[in-house]
Amino acid sequence: MADQARFSELAMEHMGSLYSAALRMTRNPSDAEDLVQETYLKAYRAFGSFTEGTNLKAWLYRILTNTFINMYRARKRRPEYTELDEVEDLYLYKRLGGLEAVSAGRSAEEDVLERFTEAEVKAAVESLPEAFRMAVLLADVEGFSYKEIAEILGIPIGTVMSRLHRGRKALQKALHEFGMQRGLVGQAREL
Repeated sequence: MADQARFSELAMEHMGSLYSAALRMTRNPSDAEDLVQETYLKAYRAFGSFTEGTNLKAWLYRILTNTFINMYRARKRRPEYTELDEVEDLYLYKRLGGLEAVSAGRSAEEDVLERFTEAEVKAAVESLPEAFRMAVLLADVEGFSYKEIAEILGIPIGTVMSRLHRGRKALQKALHEFGMQRGLVGQAREL
């Protein structure tokens, strides 16, 4: 019982960020909820093996990532579906959350990125190979360090750096192509 209270005290504060990551991984709110629930169940069962004083968030993300990979492999055998209402709701939510940023000073990059639709950015991220997408999401969206990403994904730091570099370059190329199509980027510029 003491472990249950301690687990709740330490781990529950990370639920929101885990759900956000799960939603980006699964691209479906109910699948994200299932993934987070499964992650917390596994984490609770393994809480005795967690070393206090180490990075609990990274430990939880590793469980989340491994659970997602296992679920992803199982789901590859089933057809994929998307509910458009949920995508539209997420788009509106993110746009509403961005209203505060409008009043603050913005960089040139933010101004250009604002001209991209949510669907274009999402398509560019989703076009990345799975290994690159996971590294980019963990680093650039979740803010984990290279060392933490290496622990979460169970790969060497050099591999993390390589996947991030290649993933970011592929993302840059995809967004550049969208920018050229929309007239935001000059046609002559090469990456």
